[in-house]
Amino acid sequence: MSKSFEGRTVVMSGGSRGIGLAIALAVAHRGGNIVLLAKTDQPHPRLPGTIHTAAQEIEDAGGQAAAIVGDVRNDADIERAVQTAVDTFGGVDIVVNNASVLDLSSTADVAMKKFDLMQAVNTRGTFALTKACLPHLIKSDNGHILTLSPPLNLSPNWLGAHPAYLMAKYGMTLATLGFAAEYAEVPVSANCLWPQSTIATAAVANLLGGDETVSHSRSPQIVADCAIEILSTPAGSLTGQTLIDVDVLRAAGHTDLSGYGGTDPISLDIFVDEA
Repeated sequence: MSKSFEGRTVVMSGGSRGIGLAIALAVAHRGGNIVLLAKTDQPHPRLPGTIHTAAQEIEDAGGQAAAIVGDVRNDADIERAVQTAVDTFGGVDIVVNNASVLDLSSTADVAMKKFDLMQAVNTRGTFALTKACLPHLIKSDNGHILTLSPPLNLSPNWLGAHPAYLMAKYGMTLATLGFAAEYAEVPVSANCLWPQSTIATAAVANLLGGDETVSHSRSPQIVADCAIEILSTPAGSLTGQTLIDVDVLRAAGHTDLSGYGGTDPISLDIFVDEA
């Protein structure tokens, strides 16, 4: 199927920076429309970019953008983003559940306020945004749901590492697999995508080891290129899968990953090893 996104509209949570922005730019380069729902209205001292700079980058890349300052925890903000997609671009063809909160604290150490935040943004946000987009995805001739969440790995070795965070991320995955089963006959595709190794983003720099970890991480472009491969498949032909970036690229014939950078990439085998 053609990898042109002309006439196709993406609604994405987050996307001001990092992997979300890389996916949005990849869609924009192929002529797509992107509606971003994100909170970053003003510059953050430790994080690059805002929703407005992201929208400008999308426009500069050849796409069309609508920036909705809002919170995926707020149902009214979600409805505003979806309605903007319908009013401005005529519908919704793709929803990308990108917004996520990371906290790797142990059960003893995690603050319940942060636990609640992770559940609200990661699990509930994925469910609520997708639910709001579904009436329009069903009408699309190529409806897709793409969630940035990991395969389910119930090995005690891994599940016991960061239970609070894993519950929130696995909630995203379970919701997406549920959508795939529920809407298989429409069809609307629903898949999860996760990197094999750490990705060079501000979150990794700030929370997972700083510049040293970033130097061993791949570019967000690897996830964006995988997203394009997945979202270019006909609806229903690839669905209900928890996909790893390198596997997607290899299946598409791309075996040389050196262009994505990262010296000795740091594996995220907490998620990708078999349970």
